[in-house]
Amino acid sequence: MTTSTQTTAVVAPPTTDVELETLLTAAHAAATPLAGLRPTDRAKLLDAVADALDEAADQLVPVAERETRLSEARLRNELKRTTFQLRLFGEELRDGGYLDARIDHADAEWPMGAPRPDLRRLRAPLGPVVVFAASNFPFAFSVAGGDTASALAAGCPVLLKAHSGHPGLSRLTAEVVTSALRAAGAPDGTFALIAGTAAGADALRDRRVKAGAFTGSIPGGRALFDIASSRPEPIPFYGELGSNNPAFVTEAAASERRTEIAEGFVSSFTLGAGQFCTKPGTLFVPAGSGMVEALRDAALPQAAPLLNGRIQSGYEDVLQDLLSNRRLEVLAQGPGPLADPPGPTLLLTTAADMLAEPHALQTECFGPTAVVVTYDDESQLPELAETFEGQLTASIQGTDTCQVAALVEVLARKAGRVVWNQWPTGVSVTHAQQHGGPYPATTAVGSTSVGTAAIERFLRPVAYQGFPQHLLPEALHEDNPLRVPRLVDGRREA
Repeated sequence: MTTSTQTTAVVAPPTTDVELETLLTAAHAAATPLAGLRPTDRAKLLDAVADALDEAADQLVPVAERETRLSEARLRNELKRTTFQLRLFGEELRDGGYLDARIDHADAEWPMGAPRPDLRRLRAPLGPVVVFAASNFPFAFSVAGGDTASALAAGCPVLLKAHSGHPGLSRLTAEVVTSALRAAGAPDGTFALIAGTAAGADALRDRRVKAGAFTGSIPGGRALFDIASSRPEPIPFYGELGSNNPAFVTEAAASERRTEIAEGFVSSFTLGAGQFCTKPGTLFVPAGSGMVEALRDAALPQAAPLLNGRIQSGYEDVLQDLLSNRRLEVLAQGPGPLADPPGPTLLLTTAADMLAEPHALQTECFGPTAVVVTYDDESQLPELAETFEGQLTASIQGTDTCQVAALVEVLARKAGRVVWNQWPTGVSVTHAQQHGGPYPATTAVGSTSVGTAAIERFLRPVAYQGFPQHLLPEALHEDNPLRVPRLVDGRREA
């Protein structure tokens, strides 16, 4: 029985067909002038949004608390991350390397057997983008989150489909973003909020929209991916869908620091009540190493509320399925594992059972539950790793003497980020970050939704052959007035 503490949510009226048409028309009209802004001018737009969000923190955070059941401290930290990533994309624009500008001058003696024409290439914005907000990060992956920041940085107008889990916060954040963009001189139509499942799907189908971005469930993301792919003009769809994020403990690591590993794992799989997409959902430990006992004895945190009633209900359904599986037994459990809020649960199985029924035992459980798997010999680990579908992360707890090269090779094929002697729930916003992976972790294995490389999702390469200088984009002018990094005749320009 669930005893809900969820407050009644504000219900956002869905965007009507007439309203959606107006917003799509405005976004289409904004695409050319927004793309035409110098990168430094777009950087100023992002800085203005970041400043406005910082200034509005005292208005935004209380609304987020009411709608998401997250703590004030967590939300303020998340808002800080949100404004940081906006400013980081501004720095990326000022650097100009994202353009990947290349110039090959005409060469009558080009060795391929025919003269080389003058060719100049750079990345250009795709056009209007529909972004579907996530529920578990109401700032960092929502209205002004990473997908919005990277699309605006690329020069693409954004139609943001609000998440139903925090409608009031979505509207308020959108007002801050829209006002800041307008004051900073952005073209009308650069950003708009839409509400309702039908409106989001209709926007994704519209011929004026050139890409989609999504963070959420596998069924929801796959349905939108299919819409984007089946249009008369298919478009890129960057969906982050689901991940189990397995972690592997070697025999040597278990021997040296079993208590530390057990405590770190418990902290990681229960962080944010287990509602992080990078939560380690499966932990492989050597049998007879004391790891099972260390995990059983590790202190579980107090129950923490899940984001909303729908997530609570989904969590209960998945956990009940896991509890009824004969291959699993309870290793440790907090009070009220199926209550609202739910106490954490650790389940236990063996490598043989995992190999026998991997799909059922690897089901993503969005909430504070994880599965511990005992193995007999490290030689089993690559085979166990092969049973997983595409993942956002995979982790190894080891030592410098561990012979795990074969395991690393498998995990590097399976996951977008492989972690050594750390836990995956911290996703730093930085230049080298990779937050993506093979399907079903994402629908676009070659991209990331976190870090400055995320801008590449909303750009496409264009080559200009034989053009006079005055008709070329500034980044391709001979004198490089924007001072962007370029590859000229195969060499990095000094």
